[in-house]
Amino acid sequence: MQKVYFDSAATTQLRPEVIDKMVTVLQEDYGNPSSSHGYGRSAKNHIEKARKNIAKHLGVKASEIIFTSGGTEADNLALNSAVRDLGVEHIITSKIEHHAVLHTVQEIQTQTGIAVSYVAVDSQGAIDYTHLEQLLRSTYSKVLVSLMHVNNEIGTILDIDRVGALCKEHHALFHSDMVQSIGHLKVDLEQLNIDFTAVSAHKFHGPKGVGFAYLRKNSGLKPLIYGGEQERGYRGGTEGVHNIVGMAEALTLAYEHLDEEKAYISELKQYFVEQLRQHIRGVKFNANCNDILHCTYTLINVCIPVAPENAGVLLFQLDINGIACSKGSACQSGSNQGSHVLTEILSEEDLLKPSIRFSFSRYNTKAEVDYVIGVLKGFVID
Repeated sequence: MQKVYFDSAATTQLRPEVIDKMVTVLQEDYGNPSSSHGYGRSAKNHIEKARKNIAKHLGVKASEIIFTSGGTEADNLALNSAVRDLGVEHIITSKIEHHAVLHTVQEIQTQTGIAVSYVAVDSQGAIDYTHLEQLLRSTYSKVLVSLMHVNNEIGTILDIDRVGALCKEHHALFHSDMVQSIGHLKVDLEQLNIDFTAVSAHKFHGPKGVGFAYLRKNSGLKPLIYGGEQERGYRGGTEGVHNIVGMAEALTLAYEHLDEEKAYISELKQYFVEQLRQHIRGVKFNANCNDILHCTYTLINVCIPVAPENAGVLLFQLDINGIACSKGSACQSGSNQGSHVLTEILSEEDLLKPSIRFSFSRYNTKAEVDYVIGVLKGFVID
């Protein structure tokens, strides 16, 4: 049985160069970075060098990068602290955000009673920018807009420049979950009107358990995790030096090879789309994800015409044939609930059919696509 990994939107495999860097740090630079002796200074130097490298790739100041345990913590830091510390009384978001944002906003609303508005989304998963502007015009409270750059399930790309301009015009704060875009798209945060972002290393061939928040200088946010003075006082706790070094190395390599790897993965995605159209009659590409200009090149989300008796076991059948993919985000793959994103954009008829997300990396091949197509053909309706 062949083994195929088409779930890189959930997590990516580590690059060998990243592993080598991390192992060296684990073996040689194991001092506590808060210690004043040589071992501690060496570890601290690794952290600050990584911070500077990350900041350089994103066009921001090193002091604006705060290391976290991942994207979820970074989202929580920005959203909770903005309400607590900056006087935000109204959050505008969408119903197709990652649960790290949706559930956090819901909890904030429960605890504080702040207003929450959801901007309309069309059947292609695109934000209604006219509605967003209407929401911004209609509120007199301090507003935070939270909209993700690239949707993790359907790949829709937000016009982040347009949203940033609207937020600036209406004096609103702007937070964007950029977990699926950093490392895959070129981003200059300094040129965008973004106040806060969330990033996770394991989405661009870095280690799990580490990420960072971008907090615009003089934002006024205060920490969520108290303790020592690590991370400029924003996050107490001894830093995972090897993870931070691994993340910085992964991001550097991602941007050094971005053009060639984007071209390779885009071609692979297009090949997958063509093979699905040719061999799986009635296949639908959710949210127009087959369109490279509309959707990220790193994934497709397809509605498969499977007989009702096979619909519930399609993902299991793919798994036992060695194919790793997702019915939605990895965060909900163990749940019996359907995708909240697809619920917002699909018809009731299509919601009854299984939808699968296939996501790609530099390590995938056309031969793997052919294998997946062969397995799928055994379950589709003739």
